[in-house]
Amino acid sequence: MTGPTIGHLRVDGATLRYEVRGSGPLLLLIPGGTGGAAAFDGIADALAADHTVASYDPRGLSRSPLDDPGERQHVEQHADDADRLLELLSPGAPALVAACSSGAIAALHLLTTRPERVERLVAHEPPVVEVLPDAAEHRALLARVQDTFRREGLMPAAAVFAAGLRRPGDDPAEAPAATPQPELSAEAAARVRRTMGDMPYFLGQIVPSFMAYVPDLDRLQEVSGRLVLAGGTDSRGELPYRPAAFLAERLGTPFVHFPGGHTGLSTHPAEFGELLAQVLRSGERSVVSR
Repeated sequence: MTGPTIGHLRVDGATLRYEVRGSGPLLLLIPGGTGGAAAFDGIADALAADHTVASYDPRGLSRSPLDDPGERQHVEQHADDADRLLELLSPGAPALVAACSSGAIAALHLLTTRPERVERLVAHEPPVVEVLPDAAEHRALLARVQDTFRREGLMPAAAVFAAGLRRPGDDPAEAPAATPQPELSAEAAARVRRTMGDMPYFLGQIVPSFMAYVPDLDRLQEVSGRLVLAGGTDSRGELPYRPAAFLAERLGTPFVHFPGGHTGLSTHPAEFGELLAQVLRSGERSVVSR
């Protein structure tokens, strides 16, 4: 398959870089974290066999610069960016959407405010921690992260954040040792540099804003027939998994376990992409696991 077509879309306060592959009904992929469009490189070509697949770098990340790099970020603005892309690439017709982590938070807002634009949303571990009964504990975690960031810098703050995402009682020392990796290609090395370069923006501006977002549960209930919530097989009990499972139970919507953990898209791309294609094709409860 030839490489993707690259485009740039001017939106309020930013310029979005997006990629388009394949043909057929539109599937918009919204990344989380600092991955950008490249987070979907392992699955986009396979999905493009049946869909026009669009992925993008959210505003302020990677290759989608902000006019004002210090501008405060809002879930609502990121959701509007996704809507603008849908209007550009699928005018007048609803589209499929799949989103991960912080991107899934923006996608939930898109679904509640512009449901006519979304045929089906697969939301993988949106960390909307405000829906949880112990939300106050997670607000305290986010405050500690930001305080550590201000006083000690990026890496200590990232360590506090990572510790807060683990299951209660998990010992980080028990995590499996990293597998030796082959030498990176120039393209992969550039992706790693972009990812690390985006970390201060992600931790300082995206995390505190997005994890404070409170979804409209009544509105989500009204549009729940278009929503499939998902979590990682290996991330049961971890903080990003818990809101997805809670919402699925509360709304009575499908809940699908994808391979791997919170980053299963990167660690198990072939299996992740195959299951995503199945969910998008059918939407049947035959693919649902609790």
